[in-house]
Amino acid sequence: MEVNKYGFDNNGLLTLFEEKYNDIDVRFGTVTILSGERVPKKGLSKHEENEYSIIIKGEIEGESGGTPFRVSESHATFIPAGEQHWAINSGEEPCKIVWALVKEK
Repeated sequence: MEVNKYGFDNNGLLTLFEEKYNDIDVRFGTVTILSGERVPKKGLSKHEENEYSIIIKGEIEGESGGTPFRVSESHATFIPAGEQHWAINSGEEPCKIVWALVKEK
């Protein structure tokens, strides 16, 4: 078993693992979005990886690919590579999320 702790980036994402295997790159980690916090702070986010997330605690709402969404504890989401998106914690408690970014070469 391998245990890693990489640290936080400028967006508050804690990356726990980064793995390159054959034709797939995977990053896996956590983020906590405080009540009233928007991600990104302005504009839209987009990346070249598919994004898979599980809401561990709290709730968020936002828009992905022009479609509004609202998710809460125990929900999972998928955002395709290249799709523009944003989210805001509309709840009263921090929203804790486990995420994975997966890129196929």
